[in-house]
Amino acid sequence: MKLEMRDAPGQLVAALRPISEVGGNIIAVIHQRDEKATKGDTLSVQIVLELPDQRLSDLVRLIREQGVNIQRIGHERLLYEKTVIVIGHLIHTDLGDTVDRIDRTGFAEVTGLNICMPAITQVSSARLVVRAVNKQDMEQAMDILRRVSKEKKFLLVEPLEEIE
Repeated sequence: MKLEMRDAPGQLVAALRPISEVGGNIIAVIHQRDEKATKGDTLSVQIVLELPDQRLSDLVRLIREQGVNIQRIGHERLLYEKTVIVIGHLIHTDLGDTVDRIDRTGFAEVTGLNICMPAITQVSSARLVVRAVNKQDMEQAMDILRRVSKEKKFLLVEPLEEIE
């Protein structure tokens, strides 16, 4: 996991305690201050841990309750996948920002991206593969993508049916 938290006394312990509470085993903790932080002092922490798969949702909830931002969870934990098409002025509206809004949730990531840009003045289209920890988190990620699409005036084409 990669976490982001305030650089203040007690924050690291608050972020690590939930791992023990759900029966996890911490293998390694790597942390360093983010010199480029613009929203106050933050601490970036990477944690390598062993955890029973069925406990991941509880861990994510408990960490969030501590006010800690989950930036990434290892790819093998992202078990649910959806592929969508986004059409619009993707590059001019910062496609990186669109992807980041999902990636920084900690429970979902854009794991695939194919883009077609016919000309600078024409709309682009992109195929995005979104993966999430569980079905509920996938729906939250899709809600984020729907809001971003509305805000940036994209056409979002979602799957008509789920394949599991």
